[in-house]
Amino acid sequence: MFRLWAKIFKDNRLLKDITIENNDRTLNRTRKIYKAIDEVCYEFDLSKPIWLDTNIKEFQRHDKTRFQQDNFIDSIEFDFLEIQVIEEDDFYC
Repeated sequence: MFRLWAKIFKDNRLLKDITIENNDRTLNRTRKIYKAIDEVCYEFDLSKPIWLDTNIKEFQRHDKTRFQQDNFIDSIEFDFLEIQVIEEDDFYC
């Protein structure tokens, strides 16, 4: 199972969070991440964030990144959206 945790913060406080699960083993990891972000944006009523080089590098290193105002075309009413992969598919089962 693949699970991604998304959290919205403002003034160092957690405002909203959601966990997205995906059991579709036909999708690769990148497609699961993009699909999960689409679901997060739909649930939180947000435009899709733009992946900047810093986000890509941070996500590759830590499976976690933050999207701030620079990542969104629309204005946001929070400080940042943080996403983190909390569970990966186990292909050795």
